[in-house]
Amino acid sequence: MRITGAVLESTGRDRPFASSRPLTISELELDPPGEHEVLIRIEAAGVCHSDLSVVDGNRVRPTPMLLGHEAAGIVEQMGAGITDLTVGQRVVTVFLPRCEDCAACRTGGRLPCTRGSAANEAGELLGGGRRLHRDGDAVHHHLGVSGFATHAVLHRASVIPVDDDVPPEVAAVLGCAVLTGGGAVLNAGTPGPDDDVMVVGLGGVGMAALLVALSVTAGGSGTVIGVDANPDKLDRARQLGAGAAYSPADAAEQGITAPVVIEAAGHPRAFETALTATAPGGTLVTVGLPAPDARASIAPLGITAGARTIIGSYLGSAVPARDIPAYAAMWREGRLPVEELVSSTIGLEDLNAAMDELAEGRAVRQIIRFGD
Repeated sequence: MRITGAVLESTGRDRPFASSRPLTISELELDPPGEHEVLIRIEAAGVCHSDLSVVDGNRVRPTPMLLGHEAAGIVEQMGAGITDLTVGQRVVTVFLPRCEDCAACRTGGRLPCTRGSAANEAGELLGGGRRLHRDGDAVHHHLGVSGFATHAVLHRASVIPVDDDVPPEVAAVLGCAVLTGGGAVLNAGTPGPDDDVMVVGLGGVGMAALLVALSVTAGGSGTVIGVDANPDKLDRARQLGAGAAYSPADAAEQGITAPVVIEAAGHPRAFETALTATAPGGTLVTVGLPAPDARASIAPLGITAGARTIIGSYLGSAVPARDIPAYAAMWREGRLPVEELVSSTIGLEDLNAAMDELAEGRAVRQIIRFGD
């Protein structure tokens, strides 16, 4: 079938991307779903820092690539072997499919699937190969999703069903921002209701972590603290319920610490800020994705003498089939106002400028809506 999507032509172009235009809106051919694959009509897609990291070259991926990995849509067709979905059902896309067979998949979410990671790096689906073509040439998939398009074919392991009452923009954000940020809190940091929780870096993932931390500490004595260099994001954190919000410099000057600290900025200076702010005996969860060559400076004695723990958490150490329905239930109960993460609604043609907004730190979650 013919679809329309945003194709990344090359990486590392100069900013502003609104001028250099690394993304082009293209007409493509999409193959029908094969065995254990599903065709979905995309309803909404979020613009995430992981998309930007491919555009600016910090994450090396093959091009041309149809970008986008955080999305929600409606099942329109299923390949052989799928018996647990129905046509017309809403699903959330997941950017790291799990084969459920490798050693990593047996770690309860702690490690990313080996086969899924290899497929993502190759720009293929979990079952192998590509289903996208343009002018006869193959176009790579982004993280098994390629959600910046009107339709997508994905492996069954890349979609999680949700109930119809979950709106598309909420469902989309559950699949990356909430799964990653919320999982850093619940699966890795595991604070109790009386624990202070600090979130360093208040983008989409960080704000999601903040919302989940607020839910955890509700009714307890714990305070949720936001840290970011952008004053507007600090104001937003306070509006969402953070008990305190600081710039990195102010947090350091005042000696603000917490027993659970989530680093969601993906920058070595943010990691250093977060480690300094981790109280003795506390846990630092780093969920941000810095450039591969980024380096941080730490004092190992502070880790040893202070009995501090550092945990790496990819995709929030999540098991998507378990965690996404749980977050949807929290949203339904009014404990997780995911709508508050959406900073603007845009069209496909706005994507290059949207990458500039992310790069400048001005956006939380920009949502592309299809079919409105």
